[in-house]
This record gives sequence, C-alpha cells and structure tokens, in this order.
Amino acid sequence: MTLRPACGADQRWDGAACVARPGVDELEVGRRALAAFEVDSAIAALDRAAAFPLDHRRHVTLWEQRGIAQAYLEREADALASFDMLLALDPGHLLSYTLSPKATFVFEKARAAATARGAPALELRWSRDQRLGAAVPVEVEAIADPRGLLRHATIYVRSRGESAWRAVDLSLAGIGTIERARLPAVAGSKPTSLEIYAVASDDAGNEVLSWASPERPREIPLRYDPPPRWYRKWWVWAVAGGVLAVGTGVSVYAVVWEPGPEVSGGIDVNE
Repeated sequence: MTLRPACGADQRWDGAACVARPGVDELEVGRRALAAFEVDSAIAALDRAAAFPLDHRRHVTLWEQRGIAQAYLEREADALASFDMLLALDPGHLLSYTLSPKATFVFEKARAAATARGAPALELRWSRDQRLGAAVPVEVEAIADPRGLLRHATIYVRSRGESAWRAVDLSLAGIGTIERARLPAVAGSKPTSLEIYAVASDDAGNEVLSWASPERPREIPLRYDPPPRWYRKWWVWAVAGGVLAVGTGVSVYAVVWEPGPEVSGGIDVNE
C-alpha cells in the first residue's frame, strides 16, 4: 500500500492533492466578532465557515462558537443543537466559566443529553509481533457512532525520529465492519517503532474524531532480526554438501580403481 504525503495544518486532501481550507479564515472572523459581542456578525461568519470542511480542532471551535452566539440571542433550540454537535466531536469539552450563564446553562443541558447518548469511538489494532523489513497490517473499526458521523478514516504514520507524516485513507462501512491497511515495510539494522495516529471524517470532509494525535501518537514496536551467520545460510550447506558428495565420489573411485600389489601379464623373450 502506497502512503501519500500528509497535508499541512491549514490544508486538506481532496483525493488528488493537498488544498487550502477556506473556512479557516471565516472561522477566525466569527471568533473575533463574538469576542467583541458582535453576535449577528459572528453568526454570519460562522455560517460561512461551516460551508467548508474543517480539521478536528477547528470543527470543535466552530460548534462551540455557534452555540455560544445562539445562546446569547436566546435561540435555545439552535444552541442546544450546536452544543450537542460540539459534544459529539469532543465529549469532554468544557466551556469557560467566565461566559454568561445564558450559554453555560444551555451547555449543561446539552451535556446531560450527550452523556446519555454516548460518544463515537474508533479502534485501531495490530499484532504485537511486528518486525523490520515486513509490512505492518492494521485493522480499523468504528465501534460506536451514535450520530452516524464516521464515514472515512485517515491513518498517519512515520518512523520514530522522522519529522514528516505520511497518510493512508480508508472508507468506513459502519459499526462493526473492519477495514484493513498494510503499512509499508521499514528497513533498518536496530529495533525501532512506527508512530501512528488517525482521524475520522464525515461525508462533507469535516474531521469528527481523533484517535491519538501528532503530539501524542501511539507506537508500533518493530523488532530487528539479525541476518543468520554465514555458516547457517542454506547456500553454505548446499555448497558444503556438493563438496562432500564430490569428495566421496573421488574416494570411492580411488578405492575401486587403485592398482593391486601384483601386476598380471607375461614376458615374451624372443631368441
């Protein structure tokens, strides 16, 4: 399986290349407007940002800011829906205690509902006994998805000590379905490991779940098997066997054809 280069922080993979995320700028406009209590302007900018796929961190920020703005305008149903999405993306999320009770009260209602619903979950698995020089099979499974958000997964991988990540993309077929990837073999002459993390995306390309992270990746240990010593290699024994066979043949020949102590024959003396 061929890995593609990972995209930058403000980019996404469109299936052929890394392209810019236009929603990033609109999201920042909305965040600043809300901080200045320009709520209507904030909502307009956040709505524009929502039209573009966002990475997981910014996607969380989008729904947090939308929920706060809607709560400030006393649009409780909209705020509940925004906070519900926020908590689906980041179940442990908390609002700042400095916010108005208009926002925190609605958020707590949404959190109670989200706790009862449960959170999405992705699982990656591999066997323990991996070695250098061999491909590494990895299984990916969506084990919980109460809102039906998990549609695609991207696995990011690099060898320990490398700075650049590479990626492989998979489709997720639903709860309980196992998707498989084979990470290419890594060469080397001493034990090392692969660093790995993953993100899941929805149908629109928004990142909706993180499994580990670039800052705190999981590791797949790779053992090093030294090559066999020269006298343990098959061809050494094959050559040795051939030499032995030739030597045995020569010995047999010598034993069979060695002349005896007496020579048969006669002498004819002509007078």
